[in-house]
Amino acid sequence: MALKNDRECCAGLWELPVERCERRPECGRCSRPQKVCLCPFLPIHPLKVSTCLYIIQHPAEESRVLRTVPLLAACLPPDKCKILIGRRFSEDRYPELATVCRNPSTLILYPGAEATNLEEVTLGSSSPPIMIIIDGTWSQAKDIFYKNSLFRLPKQVQLKTNISSQYVIRTQPTNTCLSTLECAAVALTIMEKNKSIQETILRPLQALCSFQLQHGAQIHHSKEHLLKNGLYDKPMPKNKRKLRRMELLVNNVKI
Repeated sequence: MALKNDRECCAGLWELPVERCERRPECGRCSRPQKVCLCPFLPIHPLKVSTCLYIIQHPAEESRVLRTVPLLAACLPPDKCKILIGRRFSEDRYPELATVCRNPSTLILYPGAEATNLEEVTLGSSSPPIMIIIDGTWSQAKDIFYKNSLFRLPKQVQLKTNISSQYVIRTQPTNTCLSTLECAAVALTIMEKNKSIQETILRPLQALCSFQLQHGAQIHHSKEHLLKNGLYDKPMPKNKRKLRRMELLVNNVKI
C-alpha cells in the first residue's frame, strides 16, 4: 500500500515543467563567460609570428571549463594556431595534417629519450617553421603520440626549462610540467627569438588563475610536491607500473 501511495505522489512530478539549463553567454574571442571575460589581458592585436602551431587536442579537453588553448588561440592569428580535435589521425581522414607531418620544417613537441632540446635545433630559412603540440593529460598525450604513426614523422623536440607552471589551479605531475599554453609560449619565444612573446601569452593565464583563486579555488601543488612532502592523500595505486611512476616522482627521476 505504501509503495502504491509513493508512486501516486511521484506521478505528478513527471508533469512539472523542466527548466532548461542555459549556458552563460561566452565571449567570442577568449571563450570565457562574458562576466569573467579575459580579453583585457590579451594583446590588442594578434602577435606577429612566422611559426604555425598545430594543437592536437584530446576530446576530453574540449569540455573542460578552465582550458588554456582558447587563450592561446586568442593571442595568435587564426592561420597561425590550428586546432584539431580527436584521438586517432589517419592520413586518409587528415591529408593536410599528413602533409604537415612530412614537411621538413615541422617539429613535434613531446619529451623523451629521442627528443632534441628545442634550443639546440637549427631552424631552416626556406619555409616557415611548424610546431605540433598535443593538448591533454600526460596519459592522453602519450596515447595520441604513440598510437598515431603520423606523429612519428616530424623531428621530436622537448623544452629544457626549470620554470614552474603558473597554471596553479590544475594539478601537474611534476613541478616543471607545463600547460599547453605555457609550452607554446616558451616554444614560440625560442623559435621566434622574441622574449616578449612568452610574457604576452602568459598574461591571460595569470589573470585566469588569479581570478579563480580570489573566488574560492585552491592552489594545486604538483603530484611530485605532494608525494615528497607527505601530503598525497589519495590511495596509492595497486598497479605496479603506476606505483613505479610514483616512486620515480618521489626520487626526482624523469619519466
